[in-house]
Amino acid sequence: MDSAAAAVSAHAEAPARVPTQADLLDFVRRVAADAELIASLPLDPEGRTWVHLEGPGGSEAWLIGWPPGTGTGWHDHADSVGAFVTASGELKEYSLATRLPADGWTSLELTDGVDRERQLPAGQGRAFGHHHVHEVLNESTDRHAISVHAYYPPLPQIRRYSRTGQVLRLEHVERPEDWQ
Repeated sequence: MDSAAAAVSAHAEAPARVPTQADLLDFVRRVAADAELIASLPLDPEGRTWVHLEGPGGSEAWLIGWPPGTGTGWHDHADSVGAFVTASGELKEYSLATRLPADGWTSLELTDGVDRERQLPAGQGRAFGHHHVHEVLNESTDRHAISVHAYYPPLPQIRRYSRTGQVLRLEHVERPEDWQ
């Protein structure tokens, strides 16, 4: 086998590149700019709607519609990294600038200064790492928002939290069969 054939053979057998946070952010930005796709999402006046999308490199992606006044509640995406962009309307993200223990706890007292807040109008978004704890809200009283999200690896679980002041409590863990 000549060296060119060997290179093609080696490339064909190489595993696919794992998408980075930057890859996911680039993907959700491109999808959010697809006006036809964004307009095709059915919107419900009462609850969030979503459509599953194929993300890059085996990632999981979602197009999500947010009626006025809806949100996610506090949660994380376990061992997945991710990115999201607001495609229309405006979202607000509250997040914690600290890494929580992965397992073995049910209640934590947060230190002062860990809270972050971001306004995310159409075209704005962010990438995030493993165990990123946040809540996302559409605080509008009269307008839907639409966003695009991507995660790698595909979500193994979502941990849901409640928060009272500086105390964060693990409430339950959802698995893919709970939301698909």
